[in-house]
Amino acid sequence: MSIWLTLILGLLAIAAGGWLFRFAGQKITGDAPRFRDMPYGVAFGYVFGAVIVVWLAWAYWLSRSADPAVANKYFFLGKAIEGLILFAIAAWLFRLLGRSVGTEGTKKLFRSMPLTASFGILMILIYAFVAIFAGALAPFGQEEVLAQANVVPGGDPAMGGNPDYPLGTDQIGRDILSRLIYGAQNTVGIAFITTCLAFFIGGTLGFLAATLQGWLDQVLSRAVDVLMAIPSLIFALLLMTIASAWAGSEKWLLTVYMVIIIAVIDSTRVFRLARAVGLNIVVMDYIEAAKLRGEGLGYLIFKEILPNATAPLLAEFGLRFCFVFLTIASLSFLGVGIQPPLADWGTMVRDLAQFINFAVFAPQVASAPLLAAGAIALLTVAVNFVVDWMLHKSSGLKE
Repeated sequence: MSIWLTLILGLLAIAAGGWLFRFAGQKITGDAPRFRDMPYGVAFGYVFGAVIVVWLAWAYWLSRSADPAVANKYFFLGKAIEGLILFAIAAWLFRLLGRSVGTEGTKKLFRSMPLTASFGILMILIYAFVAIFAGALAPFGQEEVLAQANVVPGGDPAMGGNPDYPLGTDQIGRDILSRLIYGAQNTVGIAFITTCLAFFIGGTLGFLAATLQGWLDQVLSRAVDVLMAIPSLIFALLLMTIASAWAGSEKWLLTVYMVIIIAVIDSTRVFRLARAVGLNIVVMDYIEAAKLRGEGLGYLIFKEILPNATAPLLAEFGLRFCFVFLTIASLSFLGVGIQPPLADWGTMVRDLAQFINFAVFAPQVASAPLLAAGAIALLTVAVNFVVDWMLHKSSGLKE
């Protein structure tokens, strides 16, 4: 039976199950409003969700099978399910702790916080802790070359592992666990600095354009339009290729160029937001009153406009950080981002791609490049969860 025929038959079975679910609910509950007014699409969704849950439970049971061939086939799915459950429990406990510990303001905040936002804040705190204390947490230095190279992850000597290096070593003998920890310091830290620089440039120019308007607004807006018309990743890659020729053998200088280039490119998006928000604020009565009092440009921007533009700018900061973070990882994967010997997650994905060949018979070995990729994805998801919650709170909508 072909996969398409199986898929079609499965969907037909779920469709029939949805109709039976609604019909049985109406009969058993005496045509209660919940089932009487239930659309067929909702009933289909309930049955479809139940089928997915049952399939995931079955797949997880297979991932724990004694047969290595079966267990290896569902290894990654099993680990993903375990990770999802672990993260959900950790987020729930963190929210529970926040509701009972802290000031009245923080307790109230945690009481209204969804589980996704709790998870996001917890992950951001963990990443920040690892980045700040990377030197104390990492068992080896990020530049330290050890005696053994290409030690496979897992620590099993029978497969070429070593218990001293639980995540193995790379092609020149550096500890992958240590570089993964230092990658939080380098990748996340550089992304944070770049985002702050982008907001300083874009926010300052955007508020200036909104406050002064006239020819300055036109010149800045047209320049931003030109820069935004070019795909940001391709433009950054082009500029980084040119910058690599300027940097020469000074690898650290290329990292500085990367921060400046990405900050300038992403500041265009910040400029558009800051200008739009600023234009809505400068027409307010309190701005006119401040002008009549003779307040200067600096007072208007930092005392009047900026405090009233904080909410949308904070939400944009989270989103822009994700884009900068992913851009840096992409450039590093292509070889023009953060340069060795600094540890970087994008570079680690490229350097450890060889372990993917072990996926069929030793999936724990193939997980080496996925650890860095997973670290990138996890932080991106966490920041987006927090940003969504901040947007919801700033919008004034009720739960």
